Amino acid sequence: MNRRTPASGSQDRATPDPAIPLITTSAELAALCERLRGEEFVTVDTEFMRERTYWPELCVIQLAGDNDLAVVDAQAEGLDLAPLGELLADERVVKVFHAARQDVEIFLLKFGAVPKPIFDTQVAAMVAGFGDQVSYDGLCRSLANVQIDKAHRFSDWSARPLSASQVSYAAADVTHLRAIYRALTERLQREGRLAWVAEEMGALAEPGTYLADPETMWERLKPRTTNRRYLGMLRAAAAWREREAQRINIPRQRLVKDETLLEIAATAPEDAIALSRARGISENFARGKSGAGLLAAIAAAKALPDAELPEAQKERAGPVASPALVALLKVVLAAKSEEHHVAPKLLANSEELDRLAAEANPDVPSLHGWRREVFGNAALDLKSGRLAVGVDGRKIKLIGVGD
Repeated sequence: MNRRTPASGSQDRATPDPAIPLITTSAELAALCERLRGEEFVTVDTEFMRERTYWPELCVIQLAGDNDLAVVDAQAEGLDLAPLGELLADERVVKVFHAARQDVEIFLLKFGAVPKPIFDTQVAAMVAGFGDQVSYDGLCRSLANVQIDKAHRFSDWSARPLSASQVSYAAADVTHLRAIYRALTERLQREGRLAWVAEEMGALAEPGTYLADPETMWERLKPRTTNRRYLGMLRAAAAWREREAQRINIPRQRLVKDETLLEIAATAPEDAIALSRARGISENFARGKSGAGLLAAIAAAKALPDAELPEAQKERAGPVASPALVALLKVVLAAKSEEHHVAPKLLANSEELDRLAAEANPDVPSLHGWRREVFGNAALDLKSGRLAVGVDGRKIKLIGVGD
C-alpha cells in the first residue's frame, strides 16, 4: 500500500504480536514461501519509500494464505529474497494484490519477472460495480466488515526496528485482502464475470507496463511545436535525464524539472556557461559530470541528420466528433454502467467516445471482448439509429428501434 511519507514523533516499541511473525532470516522466509506454494492463493502487499529516490526502496513485504500470515523485513541483514521470487513465479498460486502496479513494479525490478498469475482486487471491484478506483479501505468496509486503522499510513518504513503496531498495521493489509478476494471472486463467478477480470489482468502481466523507455520520455512532456530539430533536442535531453536519474537514483524532477528541460531543448546550450543560464540549473551542476552528460546529449542531437529526427505527435486525423453525439454516447455509457454494475471508466474513456462518435467502426477497446457486449454494441446501435434514449421515471431507458 502507499505509505511513503515519514512521520514525526516516537514509534511504539510494544512487544510484537506472536500471531504475526516478523520474518528476518533467510531460513524463515524459505520455510514460509514453501508453505505458501501449497496454497490456492496468496495475498501480497509491500511498504516502500520513494520520495527521494528514482528506484523504490523496498522496506516490508506482507504475505498471507489461508493458513499463514507473516510480515517480512525486506531490509533485514543477510536476508535472501530468492524464495519469494520463486513463490511469485509459481503459476499454481494466484497472487492477490490491491492496486497492484507499484507492488508489481518492485517485484519486476527485484526478480526480473512479473508475478503470475495476478488478481488485482481494485480492478475486480470495478468490474463488480464498486465504482472507479475503489480504495482498499472502502472494500474492507463493504466486503470484510472492518474499519482500517490509519495510524501508520505515513510511517517511515525504512526506520528500524519496526514497531509492534507497524507490524500489525502492515499485516492487516493482507489479512483483510483474503476476505475481499473471496467475496469478489464468488460474486464475479456468480455473475459470469471472472473472464472479464482475467482479460483486464493481461496488461498487468506485461513487463512493458512498468518499464519506462528513455527514448520515448519526451512524448510525456507534450511539446507544442512541430519543429523536428527542437523535438530532437528534447528527445535527447529527456532520455539523458531518465538514464541519469536511474544512475544516481533520484527522482527525475529533482534532477531537472520538466520546464527546465523544455528550455534547454529550445536554447541548445553548447557549454557549461550557457547551460547554467537555464532556469533551475546551478553552475556546479553545469560544470559537473551530470552537466557534461547533458551537453553531450544535446551535441549529439544537433549532429543528427534530418531523417533521424522525431516527428511531432500527430493529432488523430479524420472527421470531428459531434458534441451532441458524444453527449448521447455518454448517456448510453452511464445507462449500461448502471445496468451491468460496472465502473464507466472501465468500459470507455473520453477519447474512445470521441472516436466512436467520429468514426464508423474505430479500433478501440470498447468494441472488443466483453466491453463490446456490455457497451460497444449499444453505442453502434445508437449511431445507426437502432437505439433511442428515453426516460422511465427516474432512470434512463434504452429503446430498440425497428428498421
